[in-house]
Amino acid sequence: MSAEGNGKPPPLAKDDLGSSDWERALVAAIRTKGLLWRTEQTYRSWAARFASFLAPDTPWKARGGEVQDFLSKLAVESRASASGQKQALNALVFLMQEALHIDLGDMQFKRARPRRKIPVVLSRAEIGRLLSAMPADYRLMAELMYGSGLRLMELLRLRVHHLDLERGQLQVYAGKGDKDRITVLPESLRERMTAHLAGLRETFAEDRRRNAPGVWLPEGLARKYPNAGCQWQWQWVWPSREFLRDPKSGTERRHHILDGTFQNAVRTAANKAGFDKRVTPHVLRHSFATHLLEAGTDIRTVQELLGHSKLETTQIYTHVMTKPGLGVRSPLDG
Repeated sequence: MSAEGNGKPPPLAKDDLGSSDWERALVAAIRTKGLLWRTEQTYRSWAARFASFLAPDTPWKARGGEVQDFLSKLAVESRASASGQKQALNALVFLMQEALHIDLGDMQFKRARPRRKIPVVLSRAEIGRLLSAMPADYRLMAELMYGSGLRLMELLRLRVHHLDLERGQLQVYAGKGDKDRITVLPESLRERMTAHLAGLRETFAEDRRRNAPGVWLPEGLARKYPNAGCQWQWQWVWPSREFLRDPKSGTERRHHILDGTFQNAVRTAANKAGFDKRVTPHVLRHSFATHLLEAGTDIRTVQELLGHSKLETTQIYTHVMTKPGLGVRSPLDG
């Protein structure tokens, strides 16, 4: 069935186990480990690029030297970002060691230079304009993303039991780096979130009356608690209107709203509000961090709320804070 809006569902590759023995070994290892579908697609994409790099040889004949040559080429010739190179490294280590059982040994390769990007941040007034321009179906999502400082996929993957409306807290499980954390749930959203959950209960009850398949769960959890996907606490906070086909099992079930759907909603709202700057969902998270720092919140508290491993990552927001302005008067102004 079709996805909402312009968001496209992931490719339906239930039976796509690969055309070569090394790719089939990779898919088997990924699914045995219970990795996310998005991770499977990423790993397979990098593995295919590596195989093209090796041609006419295959990954079976590769060792650490070939992997480090590929990673160095990414940095030097392809000008890959540091995060892109790290993603490739993770994918190829998994391919070689977990799937093909080939020891890579110690590798030395040219590291991609980290690019220090100044984040795009909206003022409080601009946030208000953006939220006012958001389509009704997605405004509450945008408010929660800004009010809690969530990453896009953290927002979309929220389940009912992640919300603690009484204590004003939101629990983020398996965030970036597979880290859990607690962040703030805005008091101003409590009433509308309560009403939103009440509406979800009606949808949940209808799905149960139809004996619809439960929502997707991580494979380990699904094996241990096979009926958990049909329980209220595990339901998506932002479910899709229509059932989507699970690319692994082929089962049609209620998925969470797709990332492209929400990205399109934010982009449309930004255009409607007349912004010249490039506004993406992540700008809401950037603005959350910057506004907290401007209000005097301790930077280590902001670091914890954002789930950053390193303080240096949080410190980037100090460069875009209103202090006011840059704290410097142009000589042209006398």
